Amino acid sequence: MPRMFQRQASHIIPARRRFRAALKWLHLWVGLVAGLVFAAVALTGTVMAFQRELLLSAQPQWTQQPVPSLAVQGAAFSRIVAEWEPQGLRSADLPSQKLPVWQAYFPEGVRRYFDPASGELLLTRSTDNDWVLWLRDLHTHLLAGQAGEQALGVFGLVALFLLLSGLYLWWPRWRALAASLRWYAQPPARRWFSWHRSGGALLLPLLLLVTATGVAMVYHDAVRGSLRVIFADGPEAVPPAPIARTQQRIDWSAVLQTAQAGLSAGELRRIALPKAGDALISIRYRAAEEWHPNGRSVIWLDPYRNRVVQRHDATTQGLGARIDETMYPLHGGFVGGRLWQWTVALCGLAPLFLWLTGLLFWLARRRRG
Repeated sequence: MPRMFQRQASHIIPARRRFRAALKWLHLWVGLVAGLVFAAVALTGTVMAFQRELLLSAQPQWTQQPVPSLAVQGAAFSRIVAEWEPQGLRSADLPSQKLPVWQAYFPEGVRRYFDPASGELLLTRSTDNDWVLWLRDLHTHLLAGQAGEQALGVFGLVALFLLLSGLYLWWPRWRALAASLRWYAQPPARRWFSWHRSGGALLLPLLLLVTATGVAMVYHDAVRGSLRVIFADGPEAVPPAPIARTQQRIDWSAVLQTAQAGLSAGELRRIALPKAGDALISIRYRAAEEWHPNGRSVIWLDPYRNRVVQRHDATTQGLGARIDETMYPLHGGFVGGRLWQWTVALCGLAPLFLWLTGLLFWLARRRRG
């Protein structure tokens, strides 16, 4: 090798070693400190994957009655609106085969559940009286509102750093691939290191997917805007012009039936109540090809004339917007049936495994001196 290239190599190799040593130090200490938060949030995600099943297991009687017709549901919703709109009712999910009761949303994260046919109150849940909602708030807002959500985004970015730095530190030569994935039993330092390294390598694709989609939801506006630019999507759907509110009574049965008739296909999912200065009603629906459990398609209606004003089919959007709307169903395990639901749930256990094996490796190495 010419002397000039030998000198260059002699500088490059120590620089790479210094970089690798610094990265190992960062990976260790950031992992020990921030990794515990990552593990706690991931564990709550395991519970979130089964939140509907947990609710129905506590209320098995809800599944013993069929979902009523739209006309009956509309009459029930009229009662719900009359009684609960003054107390902050903002929107409600229609009864479905998966959750056959009205699920209504109120300020401060309160949810109330109503009989699908009569509109009678069945249950009130909040973070104060329901451990699943408490864990959901921890998972999405770290129990600290918008400030907690932003902090969660930072922890998500740190988690991505841990995963990617771990990939860099693990990446083996192809001839050493099998050895790099082997699990050892002894000595303790080697055991915990091999478990941490091989477990992280094998679970990395799933962990990257679940973590990246979680971060994308925290920074939704920036991610969606970037995707729309990258894929040259058209403009976002613009809601129709407001309709002045009057004292005329809204026939919710007629509204629901008009909305369903206005769809060539799809399932009505969530009603947003009219705003103070606008009588326009928006109902989210799930088109046949959508992954989102409540759909991202919207139909707007004039409740006084019982006519469809505008419809937005999310499946006809540009590719960037459609990619953005896969984040939530992929992250929450809402697509792919039971297999993906269980995969996401089990994935929530992985960060705790990685944190524990990393901690045990560090302790074993310290004891070894």
